[in-house]
Amino acid sequence: MPTNGVRALTALADPTRRALFEALPQAPRAVGELAETLGISSSAVSQHLKVLREARLVMMRPEGNRRLYSLDPRGLADARDYLEQFWPSALAAYSAALSAAEDQI
Repeated sequence: MPTNGVRALTALADPTRRALFEALPQAPRAVGELAETLGISSSAVSQHLKVLREARLVMMRPEGNRRLYSLDPRGLADARDYLEQFWPSALAAYSAALSAAEDQI
């Protein structure tokens, strides 16, 4: 079963979902506004937002007859936590590459 961090990264792998995600940091936005910005149907936006919500990357709050979507920090934390597990080995590989380069000088 994939972790929440993997779900977040998988959700962002789709270019349309990534564009929706990137459209939200400035302010909460409604489906219609997002659809107009991206040039796709409201139905398509809703389907993509569902995937982003399930990955905990966006959250929705009702406001009158609209639903406003904004970034959910939980999904970002999940993705960060997943990627951070690889940081020690990435730093070790970088250090080894530097040492090998210095030895060749």
